[in-house]
Amino acid sequence: MQTDTPPIEAGRATSAPGTVWFVGAGPGDPELITVKGRALIERAGAILFAGSLVSEAATRWAPAGCVIADSKDMTLEQMSGWLIEQAGRCTTVVRLQTGDPCLYGALIELVQPLDAAGVAIEVVPGVSSAMASAAAAVESLTLPEVTQTVIFTRMEGRTPMPEGESLEVLAAHHSTLCIFLSITLMGRVTAALTAAGWSPEAPVVVVHKASWPGEEKIIRGTVATIQGLCREAKIVSQSMIIASPTLGARQWPTLAKSRLYDASFTHKFRRASVHANTDTPPDLTETP
Repeated sequence: MQTDTPPIEAGRATSAPGTVWFVGAGPGDPELITVKGRALIERAGAILFAGSLVSEAATRWAPAGCVIADSKDMTLEQMSGWLIEQAGRCTTVVRLQTGDPCLYGALIELVQPLDAAGVAIEVVPGVSSAMASAAAAVESLTLPEVTQTVIFTRMEGRTPMPEGESLEVLAAHHSTLCIFLSITLMGRVTAALTAAGWSPEAPVVVVHKASWPGEEKIIRGTVATIQGLCREAKIVSQSMIIASPTLGARQWPTLAKSRLYDASFTHKFRRASVHANTDTPPDLTETP
């Protein structure tokens, strides 16, 4: 049941009997919430969801009488105050955050006032939009002998980047880049990739509203073309940018295969069924 109860300011102490659970709602599709997250919604006495990014459908499992509020018009202090107030009367309070609470969310900023008020805190991870975007595009973020590294980052905007974390510096690794919160800065993204030595023909994928039923869009291009393609598609919000040497591998004629599944590779669960061309004895404890 939606309520219009005005939020209160944070800061007062409480003898709250309840726990506030910060639950990752996933990237958009309500069914991508974890089983644990759904179970918490089903028994919640109060839910605060980030309505600008989380589908209200994610609250559909809430029980009758559950107090549900949208935080999109609240300040940080009002959100903390609301959670503290609800924890004073409910055993289970859920804060639904987009994706995973530990990535680009105000988790610590919200937790500190609750800690000060003596409210118990738990965090339930969620599916990140980076994972959902790769899944939507049927792309692997890592491939043997191509890249084994994934960097989650963003372009500098109103939030400055720490020293040494500019996109140009990170892109110089030529590993997979999952670039959050930067679709409106695509020109600067491609300029940084170019400055870091990426070819104009290097593939880039943009996924808008990954996993959102009926709203997901996948734009494929290159460093040279992706900005224009996104402009044509009117993609201006809620999009993941993936630049990676692994993109398009589904169509490659040859791939370096994972050693884990190679018939000549021995590990603790399986002995090699054929002999590898090596003088090194097998290590039964070896992992990929």
